[in-house]
Amino acid sequence: MIPVILSGGSGSRLWPLSRKQFPKQFLALTGEHTLFQQTLERLVFEGMDTPIVVCNKDHRFIVNEQLANRNLEAQRILMEPFGRNTAPAVALTAMMLVNEGRDELMLVLPADHVLDDQKALQRALALATVAAERGEMVLFGVPASKPETGYGYIKSANDALLPEGISRVAQFVEKPDEKRANEFVQAGGYFWNSGMFLFRASRFLEELKKHDPDIYDTCLLTLERSQQDPDSVSIDEATFACCPDNSIDYAVMEKTQRACVVPLSAGWSDVGCWSSLWDVHEKDANGNVSKGDVVIQDSKNCMIHGNGKLVSVIGLENIVVVETKDAMMIAHKDKVQGVKQMVNTLNQQGRSETQNHCEVYRPWGSYDSVDMGGRFQVKHISVKPGACLSLQMHHHRAEHWIVVSGTAEVTCDENVFLLTENQSTYIPIASVHRLRNPGKIPLEIIEVQSGSYLGEDDIERFEDIYGRSTPVERGVSVKTIAQ
Repeated sequence: MIPVILSGGSGSRLWPLSRKQFPKQFLALTGEHTLFQQTLERLVFEGMDTPIVVCNKDHRFIVNEQLANRNLEAQRILMEPFGRNTAPAVALTAMMLVNEGRDELMLVLPADHVLDDQKALQRALALATVAAERGEMVLFGVPASKPETGYGYIKSANDALLPEGISRVAQFVEKPDEKRANEFVQAGGYFWNSGMFLFRASRFLEELKKHDPDIYDTCLLTLERSQQDPDSVSIDEATFACCPDNSIDYAVMEKTQRACVVPLSAGWSDVGCWSSLWDVHEKDANGNVSKGDVVIQDSKNCMIHGNGKLVSVIGLENIVVVETKDAMMIAHKDKVQGVKQMVNTLNQQGRSETQNHCEVYRPWGSYDSVDMGGRFQVKHISVKPGACLSLQMHHHRAEHWIVVSGTAEVTCDENVFLLTENQSTYIPIASVHRLRNPGKIPLEIIEVQSGSYLGEDDIERFEDIYGRSTPVERGVSVKTIAQ
């Protein structure tokens, strides 16, 4: 059985903590480790193969770092240039496996869900395996125990041809209003759609070709044109752009006659919004959940998330307050599904707060925006031991670097030199430069930028060990500059 971890979501309902460039699966929302790390760790047991991860190409370095931090492995990482929903992601993975002669069972699951009961998960997998081996398309359904309006529902029906404990999918139901959700719970036989599936690779492709040939044909051509390496696949952007955007549910599961439901009672939550995150956390005597420097007075059933500043709450009930360095979100717990619409509104306004945190992660380390004015910006830059930034140039800004700790190897045009703590240097506009950490401890520097334009797109890369660009000819050779 091969786990296929889908890690392409943006988690916009958990804004401002979740951002496009650092979404919720890479955040430690329910414990010491991130949701992505928790997902992989719960799949480490006998009979389970090393996982395949599908992610956005912009997240590949985050994926690799979070794997390394927990000594986890992925047998292959499929990097999408942009999202096309779950059906194409799974189709590309299944096609890759079948092409390699590996027509195995695929356990498809999101990277950002919570499961509390490991043994219950393994029992459900054992039951699902029996059905999947017989050619069934298994969906894991969470028994609908309360009228939840944030989930899609599955209506089940008995089928004597299925193994005991497994039922046939009779109907998929979109997220209902509260009245219908109450009716589903009272009627019984309804499950929440967990977004987890089990089927054989060739079986999924057979059903996809039958029910959504456009996705099948486009993915087949996309894989042929993609760059396939031993540990990764870079999905061809031009071909993939032609692929329809559709989910496994709509493309296959709602149309096939072989969809069945295996009950999953394992403390599942998709932590898809702030109220569901409140649900899975321990609460104080008044039902409040808090994280960070938070003081609560005369308040009940609130979720307060601080991220540096002191957050004090007085006389509130059923309120969510989330504070980050650059944004604050306040909502009634019953209205948190509207956070996604707020993110859409901010995107339409061109606001950067939906894309990145103040602290931005890069394969070489991270940078944090400390201050900004009309013609200046101050950043705190951290470079990992042995890592280096690209050989680059800026057309509109100069930079001043001050070493706070560690040792910096600086390239500035033809000069290469070392700086240590409390030393500084100046990088003029249009100078070809590079910063490297040759030491064994993190390099911390303060960078002061000044100029007429300070955007992150004012960068021309000549060399980059992380494959983010192709060298550019500029009259003076890149080789000479690097030396």
